[in-house]
Amino acid sequence: MTAEVRFEAIHHRFGNFTALHKVDLTIAAGEFIVLLGPSGCGKTTLLSILGGFVTPTEGKVIINGKDMTHVPPRGRPTTTMFQDYALFPHMTLLDNVGFGLRMRGVGKSERRTRAQEMLEMVGLGDKASRRPHELSGGQRQRVALARALAVSPDVLLLDEPLGALDMKLRRQMQDELKAIQRRVGTTFVHVTHDQEEAMAVADRIVVMNQGRIEHCGSPEDVYLRPASLFSANFMGEMNRIPVTANGQNAQSPFGPIAMTMTGREGVLCIRPENIGFSGDVSLGPARLVESGFFGTHHRCHFEPLAAEGTRIVAHLPQGSQPGIGQNVELFATNAVILRDEVAA
Repeated sequence: MTAEVRFEAIHHRFGNFTALHKVDLTIAAGEFIVLLGPSGCGKTTLLSILGGFVTPTEGKVIINGKDMTHVPPRGRPTTTMFQDYALFPHMTLLDNVGFGLRMRGVGKSERRTRAQEMLEMVGLGDKASRRPHELSGGQRQRVALARALAVSPDVLLLDEPLGALDMKLRRQMQDELKAIQRRVGTTFVHVTHDQEEAMAVADRIVVMNQGRIEHCGSPEDVYLRPASLFSANFMGEMNRIPVTANGQNAQSPFGPIAMTMTGREGVLCIRPENIGFSGDVSLGPARLVESGFFGTHHRCHFEPLAAEGTRIVAHLPQGSQPGIGQNVELFATNAVILRDEVAA
């Protein structure tokens, strides 16, 4: 099963603190959505409202066309998977996965068959008789996922599910999580503060800041075409260069930029990997003042000749960096000019 989700003008306050400001968001059936943002941005509150653990001060939650705003968690077609997994240590993996089915009155034979199918799906079918303490962190995460999916929810809510794993295992589980979601077709709503994780698994990323949605789009759109300065800065490293209007084009501290501006002032935003020796936008001559090898690229600091003291960071391919002190012509691709901190 799978379902469309709609948040309609969700506004929520905790006492005098406003956690969410009139949030509107539609999630398509079968979509993998990631709510991304720093601590305190409202992403977990929004997930809790979807799961029925928090009732919004204002607004509606619609799941599969039905108003679920005041329906308790047990009455919703949702299941939540938490970061700590909450597996029962005294139960076998088979019984852990079948626990939700047991609570719903499913017979022993049917729930054991379903639990075994779920364990097979996550690659742990041969470990059904083991207990959680006999597993690695990644394996426990898979068991928790199998248990959540065993009850066939229309919407699966994931609250920082990979946060307790080390980097290597987290990357492996990102791939597995996305593959399982595609296989089952369930709507996934995933909360994280990890930008790389969001880009690895999401169909769309919802960037949140201070209870508002700054940007909602595909990973490529959010990363390469950010809608606000907050979104641009939060999604990885960004060169930020102040520009002013020069006719219809932009004027930067190191010369004119052939990019159209709609306002009097703005910020030219360019990812380090989008700066090199060819591209759509000329940044003019610059001198390499510092360089470091990071395996996949050289991290280079350039100083534009027309603006001493200004630094531009570029990630150049292996073996392509100039010598320290050498002058080169720099160009940029996927550059954007943003005017303020609030998305339109």
